[in-house]
Parts: sequence; structure tokens; C-alpha cells
Amino acid sequence: MKKAVDQVRVFMGPDGEVREDAKGRLFFDDKRAVFTDLSGVRLLRCGVDTVRQHYRGLLRPDVLALAEAKPGLVDFAGYRFHFSRIGRDSGYQYKLQNADLGLILLFKNFNVKPDVIGPHLKIEVSPHAIDAQDSQRLQEQLDFLASAAMTHVERGQCAVHIALDLQGWTPPEDLVARLHCKATAQRRFDGVSSFEWADKAAVYGYGQSFLWGSAGACQLAIYNKTEQARTIDKLDYWQSVWKRSNNPFDDTDPANYQEDQPVWRIELRYHHSVVQQFADGSCSIQSGELINSDCYASLVPHLDGLWRYGLGNFRLLSRPGVNDPLWTLLRDDVRVETGRDSLLDETEYRRYYKTAKGFSGKNVDLMMGNLVTLLARQGVGAKKGFEALKTLPVWQVIQEHYASKDMTERDIYRQIKERLEERVVRWGRAV
Repeated sequence: MKKAVDQVRVFMGPDGEVREDAKGRLFFDDKRAVFTDLSGVRLLRCGVDTVRQHYRGLLRPDVLALAEAKPGLVDFAGYRFHFSRIGRDSGYQYKLQNADLGLILLFKNFNVKPDVIGPHLKIEVSPHAIDAQDSQRLQEQLDFLASAAMTHVERGQCAVHIALDLQGWTPPEDLVARLHCKATAQRRFDGVSSFEWADKAAVYGYGQSFLWGSAGACQLAIYNKTEQARTIDKLDYWQSVWKRSNNPFDDTDPANYQEDQPVWRIELRYHHSVVQQFADGSCSIQSGELINSDCYASLVPHLDGLWRYGLGNFRLLSRPGVNDPLWTLLRDDVRVETGRDSLLDETEYRRYYKTAKGFSGKNVDLMMGNLVTLLARQGVGAKKGFEALKTLPVWQVIQEHYASKDMTERDIYRQIKERLEERVVRWGRAV
């Protein structure tokens, strides 16, 4: 993607004099000779909304024994949890949940035998648990729970969602048209109005939520947080969070959050595999040493870098080749609230792309693409083709490859089904 340019940020003095100002809230488009005033945009909070820490290891016998228990309350690692079985879509078989702690432990990977060391544990952390304690203390708690659940524990990496809440801005009706990104998947919720097979873009009736990108990579979500929080009965909590910040532009009216106006959220969701790419490719400007992050605590100083990268990967344009002033404001002025010093200015952020984990990954991807083409040509349905695939002697290799992407057996089938349908609709059955 060609890099878009910014409009000029300026400040207008009381005498009408206009001068450039790197922190000005007034933007000037010299081609159109138009000013855009963003002084009414209130940035309420930018913080981590979700953490998913992955672990590898060997499940302890007492944890595996829970599989024989009935769903209900159990004691684990000194805490009280609710134990239950969960569906295959999660990739795990069992769940331990404590909403008061803000923790969910998903364990026993569907695609790995219980007596084998593997990615058997994922701990999901809620916003209030992230907000309630220092990142290092939170990481120690997660590591403690992982050690209580498994032996031979290794951190697998973490997924993270970074969310900015703001008022004084509403998504324009042409948001989908003006949002440019590398991702092919675009979704807009609240009543389907159209669907384009050519670029895998689904456009829905003008509503409250928009989503770009895939769950297995980097996603951008824009949605009405007030409505979402009200729906899940968390509005009181989020209002208490939003009321913490003051209005930097009006000392006489220190309240930043206005209860009579909706709060919109702009959220970047990083899959753990993408975070690993940053860990493998980003380095210190001074020493050249890779950041080598493998957990949430070590990632925290680099969250500003992920935020800025995301706003470069997804770009809202005011016109072709020119960034929307709001996007420039969010990229340059917003910092993620973590309570720790940022390493944004001391780190060069790059993603290191691996074609596969070993030779098998690349070959699996090529084989699956060719499989879809052959199934379409022979008129074989997804279900029959998937059952045939499972009879191959390399099926275990295929499973392991997709398990590394957090994809279950059902996800593999769905991928085949979706690609086969698209292949037939776009190109027909003839090769």
C-alpha cells in the first residue's frame, strides 16, 4: 500500500493567525482549502481490553480428573472456579471460569492427546482484571495458574486487544468505502444489505458495528461501545472508567465524558501469531536486540508500537492518498495506558513472516489449495472431500499445522467448505 500523507496540523490564535502545530486539533487540507476542527473529539481512554495468554505443557492428573466431574463449582489453585465442558469451536474441551477474578482457563486441546506435551492451556483475562493490577503481577498470577494446571510449562505467546474509547465523533456513512487496508474481509453488522464475492467484503445496513480483517491475524473493529456495554450489563463499570479523564481543552468544564452522548470504540485485535511475528522481527534501535516478547508483561512496553502499526495497516482516508484528520490524531496523540514506560521511540517495529513451521506448513497450504480446485472440478462436496482428507497418512501433520493457528478440526472443514463454495461461484467447476 502506498503511504498516505497527512493534512497539516495548525493552531489558530485569538487574532486569527494560523501557524503549524504538531499537536494542533485544527487540520488544513491545502488542496481543498478546508479546515477540520477536532477540538470536540474527547479521547476517554486507550487501554488493553483483552489478553489471551497461551501455554504449552503436560496436563496434571488432577486437572485431567476434572473431565470426570459434573459441571459446577470446583476448587483449583486456591481459587473457586466454575467447571464446564465447551464446544469444539474453542479448540479446547474444558473451561474453568471465575468472573469475579476476571479469568477463564481453557484447557485440554482437542487436537493433541492429553498425555502429550502440547498447547493445552489458554487463559483469557477480562478488562476489569487487566485494569485492576500491574501487568507484572497479573503475569505472575497467570504463570502460577499455568503451573498449577501443567508440568513442563512453556509460554506460548499472548493475543491482545487494544481499545480506544472516544466521544465527539461518529463513523461517517461512507466509512467502509474510505477505510483502506490489506485485509480482504470486511463486515458491517445490523441487517445485511449487500455481499460482494469478488473481494470477500460483506456490507450490512448502516448500524452499530464494523469489522475488518480475520480473527487469525490483525483485526480492526469500530462499534458503539455504549450500546454494547448496555447489552452485556457493563455500562456502569465502563462509565466509571470513562469518568477518570479530564477535558484537556476546557479548565472550566473538567468533565471529559458526557453521559448524553454515545461512546465509540476503535479496537485493534492482534492474534497471538501476529504478536509472535513482532517479537521475532522488532528490535531495539540502540542495541539491535530483538524484543523476544513471549507474554503479556513483556509486551506491555511495546503496545504503543502495536497501536501505531495498526493505524498504519488500517487507514481511514479523507480523499485518495490523504489520511483523515481523525486517523492522524489517533496515530500521533494516543498512547496506551499501561502504567509503564513505553519503548515506542526506542524500538523499530517489524513483523517477521515465516512461511511455515518447518517444511510441512508451506506444503500443507499448497495441498489444501489444490485440494479445493480438484474437489470443484470433480463435483465433490466439502463433507465428502473432508472425510477423504482425514484418511490420508499425513492427516496428523495437517492437524498439527492448523492447531498452531488455533484452528480446530471443525475450522478446517469450514475453511474447505467456504473456499470450495467461493471457487465454484467465481470460476465454475471447470478448471
